[in-house]
Amino acid sequence: MWRLLKIPKNKSTTDKKLITAIQTVAGFTPSNLALYRLATVHSSIAKENGQGFKESNERLEYLGDAILGAAVADYLFMKFPYKSEGFLTEIRSRIVNRESLNLLARKIGIGSIVQFDQKNTQLQQVILGNTLEAIVGAIYLDKGYLRCKRFVINKLIVPHYNIEELVATHSNFKSKVIEWGQREGKEIKFEIVSIKKGRLHKEFTAQVFVNGQPQGTGHGISKKKAEQDAAFKTCEMLGILTETSA
Repeated sequence: MWRLLKIPKNKSTTDKKLITAIQTVAGFTPSNLALYRLATVHSSIAKENGQGFKESNERLEYLGDAILGAAVADYLFMKFPYKSEGFLTEIRSRIVNRESLNLLARKIGIGSIVQFDQKNTQLQQVILGNTLEAIVGAIYLDKGYLRCKRFVINKLIVPHYNIEELVATHSNFKSKVIEWGQREGKEIKFEIVSIKKGRLHKEFTAQVFVNGQPQGTGHGISKKKAEQDAAFKTCEMLGILTETSA
């Protein structure tokens, strides 16, 4: 059980920076600052405590992943009262997948507070989403589920996701990418790079390759839907959507 820790009057520069970041991202002042400190510590710099346990944000990330998924599911369930379980699951996966969370975390400034091994210059690019999940876990423990859900909906989903656009991306973007490749003389390949088994369904991750170079990554509850999501993101990256609409 986490104890409520009062924020010390003589805060360090690092703590002041963290408090300001949480106020900016979440819209409130943290009560238990220790939770948020831990949420920003990546395992690459974690130190062992007196009990031989390395203190990093991995446990908070685990918790935050579940709370984030629940909050998004709650939001979508209420927003789309007549949609099927499959539809809700797919839209949720597009919001909380790893690539999407990494982009969102970078956008809201998580990169300025995450602590990691600076020698690994590529590490920050792949751990921001994990850190965001850990912060969600910290908010849940610090403020409770309802306050955490409001944070997820009002500070993450509504300002940064166009839900109507996500819903509308059932067009055949795979065909658009293939047609573009034929027009530009590029070799296009779609590959399923991972399959995550869930309790009720599988989540497929697809990758588009253009002349062997990775482009968009997509997720879905079927191979077809994952490829369509990857194709849509590739269309965005390559400016194909702009060309098509012009």
